[in-house]
Amino acid sequence: MTKVQVRELVFEKFIGVGEINAAVQKIADDINRDYAGKNPLLLAMLNGAFIFASDLMRKITIPCEITFTKYKSYSGTSTTSKVNELIGLNEEIKGRHVIIVEDIVDTGITMEKLLADIRKKEPLDVKIACFCFKPDAFQKTFSIDYLGMRIPNDFIVGYGLDYDGYGRNLPDIYKITK
Repeated sequence: MTKVQVRELVFEKFIGVGEINAAVQKIADDINRDYAGKNPLLLAMLNGAFIFASDLMRKITIPCEITFTKYKSYSGTSTTSKVNELIGLNEEIKGRHVIIVEDIVDTGITMEKLLADIRKKEPLDVKIACFCFKPDAFQKTFSIDYLGMRIPNDFIVGYGLDYDGYGRNLPDIYKITK
């Protein structure tokens, strides 16, 4: 098992590049099918989802646009349960199909806040494309429309996911060792 150190923590390889690519392709195929002829707006959550959003966008074959927003609720390896909007949505989305692109949903606190903010702007519909979902940590009731994979409630890094800003550049996903 391959291990990496990110700052003072040690992580072991959990999800490889091949599995990541297959999950992204499946999500893109579903979006291509569901949004054929609709020109959706992808709304990527910074900073974590930028790699997933980039890979996903290259696999989507229908006309679409992308924009970014940034919310934060994590410090270190745990959630603060307080959501801060750091970069807001500036695009007009009234009457648009919006697909939120998120790297991970665990408690759902951040996504719930983003959904509430977006719905105030009257989009035609809002869907969520999420790469990793932690059902054991999930505390909310919204559904994820396009899901890469369900994972245990372990802290992970790589493929855009970080520990205090580090580890995003790892091509595989690693989980913290106990």
